[in-house]
Amino acid sequence: MLTIALAATAAVSAAPTGLLGHRALRRRDAARELRIDTPHGIAEAGFVRIGGIDQWIEIRGEDRNNPVLLELHGGPGASNTFFANRTRAWERYFTVVRWDMRGAGKTFGRGEQGELTFDRVLADAVEVTDHVRHTLRTEKVVLLANSFGSVLGLELARAYPERYSAYVGTDQNITGPLDEHKFAATVRRLRDSGKPKDADRLAAIGTDVTQWSPADWGLHAKLTAQSDPMLREILMKLVLKSMWFSPQHRLRDLKAAGAGMKFSETLGLESARFDAERDGTRFEIPFFLFQGEHDSLTPVDRARRFFDRVQAPHKEFALITDANHFAAFWQPEQFLELLRTRVLPVIGGRIPAPA
Repeated sequence: MLTIALAATAAVSAAPTGLLGHRALRRRDAARELRIDTPHGIAEAGFVRIGGIDQWIEIRGEDRNNPVLLELHGGPGASNTFFANRTRAWERYFTVVRWDMRGAGKTFGRGEQGELTFDRVLADAVEVTDHVRHTLRTEKVVLLANSFGSVLGLELARAYPERYSAYVGTDQNITGPLDEHKFAATVRRLRDSGKPKDADRLAAIGTDVTQWSPADWGLHAKLTAQSDPMLREILMKLVLKSMWFSPQHRLRDLKAAGAGMKFSETLGLESARFDAERDGTRFEIPFFLFQGEHDSLTPVDRARRFFDRVQAPHKEFALITDANHFAAFWQPEQFLELLRTRVLPVIGGRIPAPA
């Protein structure tokens, strides 16, 4: 994601007038797609004072009485707000809340970030949850967490079950000691694809995350993504295009995206030193994992092993086909079907007929 965010920044600087004109037309069409004009709809966005700083929160849905999905984005430093058009259909069934954490997106672009630690962001997440519960007058919300956000999400689901009706993890990041065989395979893929210097750089940092610097953590994430042809394609076709054509983001928001991810590398390293299984596999709320079948950043086998050990009042696991990392946004219709047919019946939500 960092590589693509920086690529978007470069594109902004070099974009010719014709390209900017095309972008303007696409953004206008995308803005029309995002309009919500239903009687009980909601489309609100703005800064809320969370944890002593202004943080960006968006709330969108066609019926504010629908169950609430609170998303926890990846990165750290990434933002899911770029994917609003990809997930427009979700808003028929859920009220979707997207929050740019400190160090990410429009929150980063606002200026002051204050303390950047995992505990601080965890406290922010609780405050955001309570803000959403109060605003939408709901007792509980569904946690929908992806990638880095899923590390945060597991902590929230364990510690605050009274606030959440279910946990849904995707791109589920099961932190703990790195798999040495997978690490070695990544090094080999880089070498075999004609990138011996990158292979040597990755091999040099080793698999002991306790000895890594924030830059080492960023290097591992970047080179792992670059070593996978499918993920490279998804980054270009999904992430970069979603950023470039988003009707909700100005050019300066795109420029801030790469800077925010670089700024947040310390948080990524901190989260990598957690051990998901050691921290606990017992949850008091329904637990769902929906993982991209080809995910190379947060592999399926690791997520599945964790899931098999989970104790919860209800749990389900499903693969998202033809998907890698960013599975929910690469296959949004497939992901919605899982939310609609698996999660809604368990949390007692109303299930509208498919559009």
